Amino acid sequence: MIEKTIAHIEANKEASVDRLKDFLRIESISTDPDCKPAMKRGAEWVHNLFLDCGIESEIVETPGHASVLADTGPAENGGPTILFYGHYDVQPTGDLSLWDSPPFEPTIRDGAIFARGSADDKGQILAHMLAVEAWRKAVGKLPIRVKFLVEGEEEIGSANLEKVVRDHKDRLSCDYVALSDTPKFDMATPAITYGTKGMIYKEIIVSGAKQNLHSGSFGGTLTNPGNALAQIIASLRDGDNRVTIPGFYDDVLPLTDEEKEKMQALPFDEAAYMKGMAVPSLEGEKGYSTLERRWTRPTLDVNGLLGGFTGTGSSTVIPATAMAKVSMRIVPNQDAQKISKAFDNAVLAAAPKGIRIEILTHAMCGAYVSPLGTPGMNAAAKAMEAGFGKAPYFIREGGTLPILPMFKEVLGAESLMMGLCMPNCNAHGPNEFFHVSDLHNGARASAHFINELAQVR
Repeated sequence: MIEKTIAHIEANKEASVDRLKDFLRIESISTDPDCKPAMKRGAEWVHNLFLDCGIESEIVETPGHASVLADTGPAENGGPTILFYGHYDVQPTGDLSLWDSPPFEPTIRDGAIFARGSADDKGQILAHMLAVEAWRKAVGKLPIRVKFLVEGEEEIGSANLEKVVRDHKDRLSCDYVALSDTPKFDMATPAITYGTKGMIYKEIIVSGAKQNLHSGSFGGTLTNPGNALAQIIASLRDGDNRVTIPGFYDDVLPLTDEEKEKMQALPFDEAAYMKGMAVPSLEGEKGYSTLERRWTRPTLDVNGLLGGFTGTGSSTVIPATAMAKVSMRIVPNQDAQKISKAFDNAVLAAAPKGIRIEILTHAMCGAYVSPLGTPGMNAAAKAMEAGFGKAPYFIREGGTLPILPMFKEVLGAESLMMGLCMPNCNAHGPNEFFHVSDLHNGARASAHFINELAQVR
């Protein structure tokens, strides 16, 4: 059966690229109110693809943008159930002058499709949709039950997704969640991401006088909020780039021997990594490798600073207020609530006299890690090798996917992150791209994944 399915994918390569182009022409920018009609078209496009190949599908409305739920129905021989997750909404285009071709006019150059949403996430979720369609059209049925949840709010925080999942818990019940919203390791090598960091996002507002003051007339007589903020931020890390918040590292789990071995075996090129960012050196927490710091160690970073005069030229003022936005990426076993409270206490303890402090919490989410060696993980690895012709690397990710802990809590299912796009695909930036070969390889891998899971009993 798998041979027929793969043959169908191969025979329809050109048509698959055309369909991806159609999908990419839909300006489904979820944050833009003017794109609401396009968002509706995006949901309908996904819904109609499922209906056209005989898969039960429903558009589920939310207070924001709709989700699409699809289900192939029970399989004759049982087996595990897989839920594919993806999103049809995309990021804003940004400065159009930085695009080499219009972001919603898909253009193929050097074997890649350039368009907004090509990699994040339309090209990747379409690969899974095409695989299921191939099973239906080439074989007539699937060997296991396959479900889909394709939402329209991922790029704006998935505000309504948890309610959709909780309200439709029984319909979405599964053994594993599979998603492709993560990258490959490099051009030739696919990757399975088995862990992501959590995040706590804070804003520190330091206030002093009722207005900006002349630094000559008033300097030295009161606490400068800018100076105070710099003092607070500097206190949060030491000379070894370790976070100084009391208890910050208490619950951090060390890597297992297996994880260390896999990480050390990766062909990671530090010089190329440094060159790609155009930085003079790589720095971070003392005692850990670059990959360990990226993927498995908690971090604290300033994301934005504002205060006083920031225009052209000079204006010698003592600012009335100063603000910093700070994010902490936390790792498995760290408690987000505990770290959030410890951060607040540390900031207040470091604050000098003569100012007022306000601390806002904008986001908070735990980390996620999937166990290695599960039947689903093994099936995904075999499938990725069959689809791409090379065994995948197992990696972790420094970014955050808040949906993963939620899927685990509500559905009781582990998530498998099967990366199909390039690490440098320009997601969220100008000239986003997705290689045509990755669309086809991803569809093949997804088809094999379904077949491999059917062998699990």
